[in-house]
Amino acid sequence: MKKLLENLLEEKAPGPFPSFAIYHLIKALELVAKGHVGRGKLSEELKIGEGATRTLIERLKAAHLVSVSKKGCFLTEKGKKLWSEFESTFPQKVSLEKNELVLTECNIAVLARGCGDNVRTGVEQRDAAMMAGAKGATTLVFRNKKLTMPNISDDVSHNFPLAFRQITMLLKLKENDVVVIGSADTLTKAEYGAWAAAWTLIKNDYA
Repeated sequence: MKKLLENLLEEKAPGPFPSFAIYHLIKALELVAKGHVGRGKLSEELKIGEGATRTLIERLKAAHLVSVSKKGCFLTEKGKKLWSEFESTFPQKVSLEKNELVLTECNIAVLARGCGDNVRTGVEQRDAAMMAGAKGATTLVFRNKKLTMPNISDDVSHNFPLAFRQITMLLKLKENDVVVIGSADTLTKAEYGAWAAAWTLIKNDYA
């Protein structure tokens, strides 16, 4: 999954250098997985130009992940298999209200299943989110029935009770799961920040 999607971001000759990122690919696949969607709708939802959207679709077609009909783009069998694998790693994405952990109006949390061992300090996730246009990212790890925040809190339920209640009500946490929260001034930037941050948790040995 990692190798396949990241290969779509590489420069290929002939053709333009892709002006989209991994989080655009993820969002595009999510939209297409819901049913037929046209190029115009994709461009609007992804917040990228039609030229970039055209290149993105062509890359997905060349990888045999999507096909295109008069009704729009849809997943191929290979695309469905990849998306199923993706959802097994990232089973949930939810919106969070402002709380003690996140001070922006727009916050999107992504659940990364079993990725706790790939978290160090959370700085890598924060930096990735900021590069995607978000204000930042908050990284939490669920271990031994406790939600922790590296270098900040050994027990989020005690230090940040409102955030803990929101997260545990919305997400189905299992041992060694990671919750990455992208925060921004818009939902799109918050979502892109969350996906960019969550993607850093997928190391090469997951590919």
